Amino acid sequence: MTSDDARRRRTTVAVASGTALVAIGLLVGLPALDRVDEVGPVGSYPAPLGGEWIGFALVLLAQAAALLSSGRTPRATPVAVAFLAVAGSAVSPGDFHTLAELAVIVSVALAVVRVRLGVLWPALAATAGLVVVAEVTGGILGADAPFAAALGQGLLQAAGTVGLPLLVALVIRSRRDERSARTAEASAVGREQEARIDAAVSRERTAMARELHDIAAHHLSGIALMAAVIDRQIDSDPERAHEGVRQVREESTAVLDDLRRLVGLLRDDAPAERAVETVAGILDLVERTALRSDVRLEVRTAGDQTHLAAGVGPLAQLAAYRTAQEALANAALHAAGAPVTVTIDDLDSAGVTIRIENGPAATPAASTSSFGGSGVRGMQERADLVGARLQAGPTDDGGWRVELTLTREAPLDAADEGLGVQA
Repeated sequence: MTSDDARRRRTTVAVASGTALVAIGLLVGLPALDRVDEVGPVGSYPAPLGGEWIGFALVLLAQAAALLSSGRTPRATPVAVAFLAVAGSAVSPGDFHTLAELAVIVSVALAVVRVRLGVLWPALAATAGLVVVAEVTGGILGADAPFAAALGQGLLQAAGTVGLPLLVALVIRSRRDERSARTAEASAVGREQEARIDAAVSRERTAMARELHDIAAHHLSGIALMAAVIDRQIDSDPERAHEGVRQVREESTAVLDDLRRLVGLLRDDAPAERAVETVAGILDLVERTALRSDVRLEVRTAGDQTHLAAGVGPLAQLAAYRTAQEALANAALHAAGAPVTVTIDDLDSAGVTIRIENGPAATPAASTSSFGGSGVRGMQERADLVGARLQAGPTDDGGWRVELTLTREAPLDAADEGLGVQA
């Protein structure tokens, strides 16, 4: 038995017990009101503890016992209780017989609260009919009332006995359903909020993983390549080896700075100390990369190089920088010694194109990973995030090309367009 079933059972027992106590209490107390004044007797009741009194008390107790089954048979219980009310009218047709309708009222209320009205109407109609029969029986046998008067009284009594608890129970049920609906809605809102939080956390995890990959892939691949060169030069060319060690130190410091900056972005109490990278920052990136590999830069712009990618949002410029950084790291890792050309085309008034193209590898790659790994996937995710177009794939001569096209938020005027090629 579940906790709800146990609670419903306790409620049923409490209601049945309370109904029996009230009914028996009225059965005991009403004769005390039978006094004679100037007008006459107030009521006509059987003698306490007499045969008729005991018989009617047993009927009331039988009704209370029937109420105990309202949890299992809510539709049949009102009919059974009303049938016992008819028996009570036959046993004690005097003023006592209306006490039997108390249990009928309680049984109707319990049934309406627990069962849908669509399947309860037949039971309610039968209950109302039995109440009419009980009232007619009590009226005719107890007061010799005409049948028409007894029938009218029975119909009014049935309307009060069945209709009034029906309305009250409907109000209670509607409020309960409203409370359940609000609880369900709050639960759904809570689940939706949790789903949104999970999605946001997942996106942040993906962004963090992509940022860490970009930082590590660019710097650590360069460190690995320089370490391999130093290993060959340490005996044959100590001066060059010392220079390589200094470059390794610079790269190590750079990766630590980038990681420190990333941690600063993730912590509320440690704001980042470096500005977000831009397309113009690719110039410095290529310059640093050219110190250890054959990288050529070609910039096509109508104005000053410091104003590259005018009209492109900061998030899109960061995506371009990271894409160039990842492409250069891939070229150094998978095509060591091959020439690399970085082209920034800033002539189109509608957008900016960054192209990184390397030739075929002169020697087998030190890593077994491919260009189509997490690096290219990260580039595509960044491009999708800012609405850019990314193309990455092999060239006809066996090299690799990465091309990212960014859309300007504010297109340049036609008068500002021109041609300038700087290498």
